[in-house]
Amino acid sequence: MWESETESVGGRDYGNGVLTTSKHGLKTDGFEQRGQSWFVATDIPSDFLVQIGDVSFQLHKYPLLSRSGKMNRVIYESRDAELSKISLDDLPGGPEAFELAAKFCYGIAVDLTATNISGLRCAAEYLEMTEDLEEGNLIFKTEAFLSYVVLSSWRDSILVLKSCQKLSPWAENLQIVRRCSESIAWKACANPKGIRWQYTGRPPKISSPKWSEMKDSSPSRNQQVPPDWWFEDVSILRIDHFVRVITAIKVKGMRFELIGASIMHYAAKWLPGFTKEGAVTPDEGSNSSNSNGSGSSWKGGLHMIVAGNKDDPQPVQAKDQRMIIESLISIIPPQKDSVSCSFLLRLLRMANMLKVAPALVTELEKRVGMQFEQATLADLLIPSYTTSDTLHDIDLVQRLLEHFLIQEQMEISSSPGRQPYSEKHMYDAAQRGNNSNAKMRVARLVDSYLTEVSRDRNLSLTKFQVLAEALPESARTCDDGLYRAVDSYLKAHPTLSEHERKRLCRVMDCQKLSIDACMHAAQNERLPLRIVVQVLFSEQVKISNAIANTSLKEAGESQYQPMVSNRKTLLEGTPQSFQEGWAAAKKDINTLKFELESVKAKYLELQNDMESMQRQFDKVAKPKQASAWTSGWKKLSKMTKMTNLENHDIGSQMPNAEQTRKTPRRWRNSIS
Repeated sequence: MWESETESVGGRDYGNGVLTTSKHGLKTDGFEQRGQSWFVATDIPSDFLVQIGDVSFQLHKYPLLSRSGKMNRVIYESRDAELSKISLDDLPGGPEAFELAAKFCYGIAVDLTATNISGLRCAAEYLEMTEDLEEGNLIFKTEAFLSYVVLSSWRDSILVLKSCQKLSPWAENLQIVRRCSESIAWKACANPKGIRWQYTGRPPKISSPKWSEMKDSSPSRNQQVPPDWWFEDVSILRIDHFVRVITAIKVKGMRFELIGASIMHYAAKWLPGFTKEGAVTPDEGSNSSNSNGSGSSWKGGLHMIVAGNKDDPQPVQAKDQRMIIESLISIIPPQKDSVSCSFLLRLLRMANMLKVAPALVTELEKRVGMQFEQATLADLLIPSYTTSDTLHDIDLVQRLLEHFLIQEQMEISSSPGRQPYSEKHMYDAAQRGNNSNAKMRVARLVDSYLTEVSRDRNLSLTKFQVLAEALPESARTCDDGLYRAVDSYLKAHPTLSEHERKRLCRVMDCQKLSIDACMHAAQNERLPLRIVVQVLFSEQVKISNAIANTSLKEAGESQYQPMVSNRKTLLEGTPQSFQEGWAAAKKDINTLKFELESVKAKYLELQNDMESMQRQFDKVAKPKQASAWTSGWKKLSKMTKMTNLENHDIGSQMPNAEQTRKTPRRWRNSIS
C-alpha cells in the first residue's frame, strides 16, 4: 500500500494509495479464491464467467457492463442474450490485473503500488474503462496515480519501468516507458548537492517516499554523494528499457565518462563471464540471489535503494546475450575515453563468440583502434572462433592495428591550420609527441603479442611477418622485443628452411638490438649465419662509435689530460654490462688470433714435410742409365735452345729493318 500524504485530483480520493469508488453496483464482502477460480462473496449467484488462461472468474454482468466498454461491445455484438462466458487470454497484465479491475468494478478497495500500477493501467485501457461510461473510471484514476505519485519517486519509477517488461506493446503505446525513462533521467542528472540520502542496507518493505521527500532523509547534510549512485538501480532494467534510460540521460547532458561507466556496470551484471579479476560480478551486486533482496552493491555507501525481486536477474541465454551486446555497442558514447579499452576488447571477444552483426563488430573494432595503446596483452589474446587453424585470432589484431594507424593519421591531418605559427608549432610538436608515445606503446604490445602467439605451430610465417611489419620503423627504438618473438618462432618451428629463416629475421633491425640481445644472438644457433655476422658487425660499429665519441668529448674538455686518464675515465663512465660485453668480445678475439697463429704454424710444417717428401720421391724415381734414344733427344733439345738464344742476342743488336726479317725455316722432318 502506498504510504504518502493524501492526494485529491478533481474531487476523487486517493487516500493512502487505496483506490475506491463511491458507487457500488453490488454489495459484496470481497473475492474468494478456490483453486484456480475466483468467486464474489455475495448471496446473488454469478451469471458471467471470464476465463483468462488457467484462471476463471465467476462474476456478474452488471458491474462489468457499467464500467467496461469492451464488455458492452462483446456482449451486445455477440447477438446472444444468454452469453455467459468469455475468454480474455490477450488481456495485458494477466489474471492479476483483471482481478484488481474486477474489484474496482464491484467497488472494492484496491491498493495501488509501483508493482501493479502499470499492469492495471494497461488492463483498464484494454477493457476500455473510460470516462464516457462513468466519471472517475479506472483509466483516469490509474493515469493520475502514475503522473502524480509514481513519476515523482525515483524508486517507483524504476519499479514501474521494470514491471513494463511483460506489457509490450501496451506500455509503449500508453507512453509509460517513455515517461518513466525521462523521469529517471531527470533525477539521475539532477544536482546531488541539494538531495539528502539514505544509507545503504536492507531496503524497507514499503514503497519509497516521493522524490521531494528524500531531501530530508539523509543522516548527514555534509555527506558527499557518489557520482555513480544510480548505476546499480538502473542496471536491474531489461536491456531495451536500459537503452531508453541511457538515451534520455544523454539528452539531459550527463558526462560521457559516467554514461560509459554505467554501461560497463550493466555489462558486468548481465553478461556472465564478462568481468575479470577485481571487477564487480553479478553475485556481488544486486540480483535475485541476494538474501536481503537489496538492489545495492555498495557496502556502506550512500545511494538510492531499489528492492530487487526474486526473478532479477535470471541466467541470460546466448540469444539474449547477443541482443545485450548489440544494444550496448549502439549506446556507447562516441568520445574516446568514455569506456576503457579493456572493456571494449572483452566486449569484442564476446561479440565474435556470439556471432554479433558484422556491422556492429566493425564499429567496435574501430572504437578499439581509437585507444589501442591502452590495451593489455591479456585482452588481446582473443581465441579464434572461425575456421582458422591458429589458436588466437591473428587477423583481428591485424585489423585493430590498422584501425589504430588510420586513426593516428586522421588526428595528424585534422590538426588546426588557422592558428598563429607559434601556437600551431607548439600544437604540432605536442601532437607528434603524443602520437610517438602511443606508437611506441603499441609496438611493445605487438611485440609481446607476437612472442606469445609465436608458440603456435599453426601460425604461418606470412601472418607473423605481416603483423611484425605493420608498424612503421619509427615506432620502435629498440628491437629486442621483435628479437624475442623471432627467437620464439624459430624455437617453435624447427623445420624452417634457410630461406624462411632469413625471411623471418628481416623483420628486425640488427642495429637496434641492445648489447644483451646481441650477445644472445651471437650464440644463438637457430639464427642464420648471415644474421649472426650482421649482429656482430653492428655491435662492433656501435662500440667503436661509442669509444670514438667518448674520446672526442673528453679530448675537447681536457686537451692536456694524459691518454691513460682518458681511458680510465672512459671505463668508469661505461655501463657495467657494456664493459662485460667488451671484455668477453676481446677475449674471444684474442682466442681467435691464437688459433689462427697455430693454424699458420701447422701449415708451414706440413709444407716443409711435403717438399722433403717430394725430393725423396724424385731421387727414387730417377733412372740409373739413360738409353741412346733418350740421350740423343736431350742433346737435340739442348742445341735448339742454344740456337734460339744466339739468334735472340743477334737480333737485338741488328737494325730495325733486319729485325723484321723472317726467322730461318725449321726442320719439317724429324730426325730418324
